[in-house]
Amino acid sequence: MLSEKALQSRSGNACELCLSVNGLTSYEVGPDTATKEETAIYVCSKCKAQLEKKELPDLAHWKCLEQSMWSEIPAIQVVSWRMLNRLRADSWAADLLDMFYLPEEAEAWAKASGDHVNDGSVELHRDTNGALLQDGDTVVLTKSLDVKGSTLTARLGTVVKNIRLVKDNVEQIEGRVEGQQIVILTKFIRKQA
Repeated sequence: MLSEKALQSRSGNACELCLSVNGLTSYEVGPDTATKEETAIYVCSKCKAQLEKKELPDLAHWKCLEQSMWSEIPAIQVVSWRMLNRLRADSWAADLLDMFYLPEEAEAWAKASGDHVNDGSVELHRDTNGALLQDGDTVVLTKSLDVKGSTLTARLGTVVKNIRLVKDNVEQIEGRVEGQQIVILTKFIRKQA
C-alpha cells in the first residue's frame, strides 16, 4: 500500500475521484489482494462516506466518474466501476458502464467485493419515524423495555444521551440507561429534536 505522502503526491492533494480538496484521506480499496501494490486511493470525506455506504449517494456528485473512470491507476478504475454499478439504475451511469473497459485482472478485483450485484441502496440507522441517527445523538424511548440479563426496565419516555450506532446492524444502537450500557432496537426510539 502506498503511504499517505505518496497518495498526496500522486493525487496532487485532491480527491482522485471528484477533485475536491476538502477532508482528504486515504481509502483502502478492498478486498485486499496480494497482487496489488497500490490498493489505496486519496478521496474527500464526501466520497469516502458514500463509498462506505454511510451516506445516501449524491447523483450529482458522482458525475465525476465520467472523468475518473479513465484513470490509468487500477484502484481508481475499480472504485469508479463499483460506484457506476451501484448507480446503474440511472441512465447516465448505465451509459458510462457500457463504455467502461476494465482489464481482466482489474475486473476480477472489482467484482471480488460483490458490490456490483447489489442495487446500490444504502441502509442507515433510522429511528421509528425514519429520522437519520448519528453517533452522539439523543433519543427518547417510545416503549418501555425490559433489559435482558438485568432487573432494569427502561421506561417509556426515558432520554438516552450520546448514543453509539452499532456497526454492521442498522437496527441497533447502544446507550446508557440508569448507568448501564444497553443495546436498543431503533424501532423503539425517537430522535430528540
